[in-house]
Amino acid sequence: MTTQNLLPPVIPGVQLEARLLADGYGVIAAADVAARAGQALGDLLALAPAWNRLTPDAYLRDGGRYRRRRHGSLVVEGDTVRAVPHRAHWQPLDYNALHGGIERWFDPLEEAFGVAPAFTGLVRAFARVADALKPGAACWFVEAHPFRIDCADGIGRPTPEGAHRDGVDLVVVILVDRHAIRGGETRVFQADGPRGMRFTLAEPFSALVIDDARVIHESTPIQPMDNLQQGWRDTLVLTYRTGGFQDPPTAPEGSKP
Repeated sequence: MTTQNLLPPVIPGVQLEARLLADGYGVIAAADVAARAGQALGDLLALAPAWNRLTPDAYLRDGGRYRRRRHGSLVVEGDTVRAVPHRAHWQPLDYNALHGGIERWFDPLEEAFGVAPAFTGLVRAFARVADALKPGAACWFVEAHPFRIDCADGIGRPTPEGAHRDGVDLVVVILVDRHAIRGGETRVFQADGPRGMRFTLAEPFSALVIDDARVIHESTPIQPMDNLQQGWRDTLVLTYRTGGFQDPPTAPEGSKP
């Protein structure tokens, strides 16, 4: 049964892999995220202005205008992080009943953002966490999604598809900013059982890490705190997958390195 405690269940960073294997998810504080990335926390925080330059999501099938985003694809082999040519984001309908089955061409990551040591450090760090799920993986196929959800029209939906899995091995949700909003509660559930938890990520660059095979997740809608200022919720979502990127069934074999 879902608990009522809205404080995130933050654990010491050194316990993340063990908690991920035991429970299927873990939440770590910003200081531990920075330490794993080999960066000063201030360098991570310096990434945040890029969220002011995200572009509208033209694919929202609920008719909303509340989501801005960009998209990048990378491969991690050992300690090497390399970007691949810009490609569409695609998910099967099995994992995204609302937006699955179509190629969604979002604007690419800004060049300076994509090569910033703070960003590549995050990508590399969580690839090492993914190794705990699948030891010996030759490489990790990573998709990076910076999101801004706003409530300029009254409500914004971080996960319009509802509670879902992403069809990958590891999902990392990094909170970048919350500004003048109510809602945006994170919910995680066992994929094959009754257990769940709900909480609100609030610390910039704290992270929720999920074993996608075992845990379903969603975030609740956001509303403005008041009518005097705009509100938004910024996140960086990183997904890690073995064997290749998710591509349409007819995609050429060249989608693999």
